[in-house]
Amino acid sequence: MADNDGRAIVDPGSAVNLLPTATSTDVRDQQPRVAVLPVGSFEQHGRYLPLITDTAIACIIGQEIAGSYRVHLLPPITMSCSHEHAAFPGTVSISAKTLYAVIDDIRASLARSGIHKLVIVNGHGGNYVLSNVVQEANVDGPTVSLFPLGADWDRACDHATLSSDRHADMHAGEIETSILLHAAPELVRNGFAEADHDGGGRTFLLVQGMSAYTQSGVIGFPSHATADKGKTVLASLAASFAGHLETLGLND
Repeated sequence: MADNDGRAIVDPGSAVNLLPTATSTDVRDQQPRVAVLPVGSFEQHGRYLPLITDTAIACIIGQEIAGSYRVHLLPPITMSCSHEHAAFPGTVSISAKTLYAVIDDIRASLARSGIHKLVIVNGHGGNYVLSNVVQEANVDGPTVSLFPLGADWDRACDHATLSSDRHADMHAGEIETSILLHAAPELVRNGFAEADHDGGGRTFLLVQGMSAYTQSGVIGFPSHATADKGKTVLASLAASFAGHLETLGLND
């Protein structure tokens, strides 16, 4: 939204609260043994979802986790590896090596404060480097987990009886729109019900980028999105998180 001079209009009352509000005393009293780091992106999501969509979803999942488990919820990393979206206005990326370095610094800082376990909540599928971060961090034993994994998403989609699978519903589709309709409906603009687009096989996505497969920026079926589906997806993901804690050696 913009005024007559083309300047962006920001309504502070309409933005979902994405930041944790715990005090240092809260953390001291809770004594969490694991931190949760949301990683989002700043990339196009069609004309009805904001550039912060992946960040908002990662934060919403993090808040859902923090409501059920004793974790130290961190503020999000808001820009990441969105290079495949570069053809669309507004998208901003950082390099994979920068994202790796930032997370490595965060892990070191957490360790100095006595928190030696980390779960990265990834909201953007293009952050492939996060798998390498986790792979390398666990050489000497389970320390870092990446969440949600494909199996976690598949379970959540089944529980919510989503109409489309994750491949067909890649971007700004049923699952992302459903989560925001439930948890942050103020971020969803009109138009999603008419925005369905099948991007096909997308064999050369990493070579050609998203613009080769969609003019609107959407690959998926947002017309099927509902708030109830979003609520069920989040509840399923929160339940799946217990398995990640167990794998990290944290059973409480």
